[in-house]
Amino acid sequence: MTAPAGRSVARHGWPQALAVVLAASIAMLVMAAAGLWAAGAADLPRGAFLPVVLATVVTAVGGTVELSGNAGELARTNAGLTVVPLSVTLAGALAVGGGFLRPLRLRAVAGAGELAGWAARIAVLWLLALVGLALGARHTFAVDVGSGVLSDLTDALDTAPEAGFTTDVPVTAVFGLLWLAGILLLALLVSRGAPLPGRLLRFQASVRPAAYAMVVLVLGYVVLALAIALVTMVTRGHARETLAVILLGLPNLAWPALTLGLGATWRGRIDGPFGLPVPKVLAEVLRTPDVSTLNLRTITAHDGRWWWLAGVAAVCVLAAAFLAAARSPARIRAWQHALHLAVALALTMLTLCLTGRISAHYGLSLLGIGDLGGNLSGELLLEPVLWSAVGLGALWGLVAGFLGALLARPVHRRGEVTV
Repeated sequence: MTAPAGRSVARHGWPQALAVVLAASIAMLVMAAAGLWAAGAADLPRGAFLPVVLATVVTAVGGTVELSGNAGELARTNAGLTVVPLSVTLAGALAVGGGFLRPLRLRAVAGAGELAGWAARIAVLWLLALVGLALGARHTFAVDVGSGVLSDLTDALDTAPEAGFTTDVPVTAVFGLLWLAGILLLALLVSRGAPLPGRLLRFQASVRPAAYAMVVLVLGYVVLALAIALVTMVTRGHARETLAVILLGLPNLAWPALTLGLGATWRGRIDGPFGLPVPKVLAEVLRTPDVSTLNLRTITAHDGRWWWLAGVAAVCVLAAAFLAAARSPARIRAWQHALHLAVALALTMLTLCLTGRISAHYGLSLLGIGDLGGNLSGELLLEPVLWSAVGLGALWGLVAGFLGALLARPVHRRGEVTV
């Protein structure tokens, strides 16, 4: 029986939307603050810790942080940073998705207007939260130039180099809203119990099982990476550094590992004081004079044991394909499962590659003459060969989807779905 209109609105009105936004904001702020504390950012001078926490949350939802700096007429700094702290992103996504679905549970059908109104309330309050976060995420740091001629010169001229960051508020608002829209749409696609408008019910048998399987796949990789990180922390020490990686960027390691296991290629370089919290073999591949190719071939050339990435990926993708088939109606044929999973895994690879990119550079030029080397300049780059990764995802999806459908045949499933 359909609930009265007034009661339906009351279940997901403005107070409930505010609770969703607050829960997501608090989860992300706590995750970012804890991770940055573990990384040692609590010791930053001049009250920088809180702005850095806010900037971390802003970048976690797709916002833009702009870096700049100078030392008057003496020097200029040139810096840029593109990285998404995906542990913080994941915490916010889980909070938003769960909060969005909670008032809709135990409903068979919901009108498009009702769902749009509920999402719009969350979006309005989320936009206000984004603006507040972006306005607070700005600060200026003094750059340590060490000792020597440069230090003597800056002391004599009383003009030390400074580097700061600010946020692009309009860009942050746009990408933050797009991030929210993507999370809400994914929540509707994944949840078997979430209501859909009547016109969309015919698509749920083909979309929801595959979408659910992909979410389980990527979350499973995070859980696996967490187990490896905890074992590493216990057996090899460096507990605080490992905790920082877990709280800030665990998916930044887990999800590229999935793409590498499926055969994707990344290109990257590590130069100067920058580094990545990755296994030693990966750092060795990337720390070269030129941009390096990172894939299973180059990794195993350094250490042949890393073929396990391919084995784990194959098992996990096949398990996801089986799960998708087991959750689908019995009328769905094996070739249809293959197509559904091919599209789902290709889109998953696209998303993981886009969110896993890292780009950072820093340089200090003195009196307009080039970038100074040593500890005052560096570059960090990691980006995917995008379309080959998407194509490999589609190919893996076709094969695994077909095999998963065959394996799921003995499983008792629902029959025809009446729309």
